[in-house]
Amino acid sequence: MIKSWMVIGGVVFIVALAANFITPSDRQWFRRLQRPKWLTFEAAIPVIWTVVFICGAWSAYIIWERNPNANSTWLLMGLYLLLEVVTIAYTPVMFKLRSLQVGTLIGGTGFTICIILAITVFTVSSWAALLLIPYLLWSPIGTYTTWKMMQINPQDA
Repeated sequence: MIKSWMVIGGVVFIVALAANFITPSDRQWFRRLQRPKWLTFEAAIPVIWTVVFICGAWSAYIIWERNPNANSTWLLMGLYLLLEVVTIAYTPVMFKLRSLQVGTLIGGTGFTICIILAITVFTVSSWAALLLIPYLLWSPIGTYTTWKMMQINPQDA
């Protein structure tokens, strides 16, 4: 029998693959952008997002296990999925449009969705809500960094 954590993990993995729909010219555009001087942790960003996604998936698992197959649980799973899709959309959409402003908007949208999700999930499980804190801490840092890059690279705003 397939366990719920396997399905949740599989969905997270499949959606995350969408971040790879970028071309070498997209990567080249982003690499040539100037960064803020304080951005010394760029190499750690993939690891940080991996931890954030694991915590989000674990949160979704807790919610599912509390009341599987209930309509309210399915709605929350839809909100988790929306959060992941918006978060994953950041890189390919920003790269394709070559717009840091779009990246900033997507980052802010993800943060807003996560606040709504965390507040809603807290009524079901405080642990599930706590597992969303890494997203709530990291997302504003990433969004602020993108916004700051927009100031440094106005031609790519």
